[in-house]
Amino acid sequence: MIIREITDSIEKFAPLRLQEEWDNAGIQVGNPDAEITGILLCTDATEAVVAEAIERGFNLVISHHPLIFRGLKKIMGRTPVERAVAMAIKHDITIYSAHTNMDSAWQGVSFRMAEKIGMTNLTFLDGNLVEPYGDVDCATAGCGVIGDIEPAPAREVLKRVKEAFEVGAVRYSGDGNRMVSRVALCGGAGGFLLDKAVEAGAQLYVTADMRYHDFLDNNQRIVVADIGHYESEHFTKEIFLEIIQKKSPTFAVAFAKNETNQVNYL
Repeated sequence: MIIREITDSIEKFAPLRLQEEWDNAGIQVGNPDAEITGILLCTDATEAVVAEAIERGFNLVISHHPLIFRGLKKIMGRTPVERAVAMAIKHDITIYSAHTNMDSAWQGVSFRMAEKIGMTNLTFLDGNLVEPYGDVDCATAGCGVIGDIEPAPAREVLKRVKEAFEVGAVRYSGDGNRMVSRVALCGGAGGFLLDKAVEAGAQLYVTADMRYHDFLDNNQRIVVADIGHYESEHFTKEIFLEIIQKKSPTFAVAFAKNETNQVNYL
């Protein structure tokens, strides 16, 4: 099987046209027509992950976050990105990323978050209709998710979130005793959807990369929780795995062992 067959399957689920203008999803490095020897799945394609792919004899790395966000004018090994790119090229490793297109896809990142804490009746927090493309059944796309949860105090729901997402520390504001039955979620930096969450009737909004004033200005309207960027998105690997196994159930595919959260907690 060639690499393009796998990336085409991912793009059928999450078409590249759904990515934000500033994003760089798709092939980062390598040859889409190469025969696959194995697939390594990760959130971030770091030097350690590329080295692991080489060690295991895998020539395809699939990440959520793109390795290359900004243009590279030189590759001299001065930065982690330059070193990872050079290593991948030297060892014929292809790196592919599905980022904001996976965030925006039906059953994408935020839907997987909701599944982890038992939410039901899910829909996009900010959805829109898009034109179908080819045989891709993706007429609806959007950002974030909102749905129902078994009623409980916000603090109890956040304890469940902390455990489910393996969070070192949850930052939150608002009344921890407030009863929560409707929750909004957004993987990654989701501050831009905070007003949408309030308007949609959520009592709790879970996301990452919130600013101090997001907490301060909204703690009377809604409980706001920041669980960390990596923590909110690291289960994206499961979506990749399911797409690949549906395409080829017996193919050599694994989660990267050398991947770690780049943010630590004391």
